[in-house]
Amino acid sequence: MKQSLIPQRSHVTKEPIPVIVYGLGAIGIGAVKLALQKSYIKIVGAVDVDPSKQGKDLGDVIGGDRLGVTVQPNIQAALAVAPAKVVLHTTTSFMELVEPQLVELINAGLHVVSSTEELSYPHLQSPAIAERLDRLAIDKGVSVLGIGVNPGFLMDLLPLTLTGVCQSVESVEVVRVVDTAKRRVQLQKKTGANLSEAEFRGLMDTGRMGHIGLVESVALIADGLGWPLERIDDEVEPVLAKELTTSEFFQVEAGRVVGLNQVATGWSNGKPRIVLRLHMSLRAENPCDRIRIEGTPPIYLEQPDGVAGDHATVAILINSVHRIVEAKNGLLSPHDLPIPVCRS
Repeated sequence: MKQSLIPQRSHVTKEPIPVIVYGLGAIGIGAVKLALQKSYIKIVGAVDVDPSKQGKDLGDVIGGDRLGVTVQPNIQAALAVAPAKVVLHTTTSFMELVEPQLVELINAGLHVVSSTEELSYPHLQSPAIAERLDRLAIDKGVSVLGIGVNPGFLMDLLPLTLTGVCQSVESVEVVRVVDTAKRRVQLQKKTGANLSEAEFRGLMDTGRMGHIGLVESVALIADGLGWPLERIDDEVEPVLAKELTTSEFFQVEAGRVVGLNQVATGWSNGKPRIVLRLHMSLRAENPCDRIRIEGTPPIYLEQPDGVAGDHATVAILINSVHRIVEAKNGLLSPHDLPIPVCRS
């Protein structure tokens, strides 16, 4: 039998894309490790505000072989060593805190892929910041994208993609249940592990408790479907331990917090058209990701055990590097780009 190669369009950049990693917490370190496996990415720099990491070889910081890349205190120092095209930005969740960082990166002429949750749909809570960043990025000829596994994919971009085979859509419901005992300590802290109920509610009043990005996911779905929303409700309640509950990092007595229940609802025409339900707690039962779309045809999709968030967050950051350099300029949302795919 005669065999021949199937001709394919070439999507692989001839030269690796030079990348700087900005922020070397758990996600930043994971991004470095995965980037080293991709031939189309070359890590040329690293930035972190932690003095204990500055001046060290990046390989030492991530616990691997030396890489010949020194961790710098700021982006100017990193660029003085080697030019770059893209920055993988993994610092914090909130727009008002990252705006100065993003302005600095944009002014340096760098494309940005960021894990900042509020950046996934910044027009909702920070419209003035979003407008400033969009104008600056267009002026400087670069693109800025906020993306992650949630927000950025599982509870917004994925259900939006599934509606592509619907003739009409009446409602979207997404349920995500996460056993945080299997996740990094930062997530366990962010979801209230070992707090008293009073401490949890006190932090809720400051706006620094609960999953960041769920209301952005509602807005992103509505924007993609062209649905004007009257309002978005966001309700968060603590989950209390019924008995001693443990993880690698915590021992939580009965009556103290092991996690949270959060529901974000987008209302249109007086109806709850988008409902996102998130349960994250230590030893949560039946972890899963479920999507239900009522429409023509209806769609139901379930992933038992759920998608491993830490691995997925790192993956979608890396899998967005080649997309950001090919994208239009400005401040982008996840649904503004082609769907993310894993490139070898």
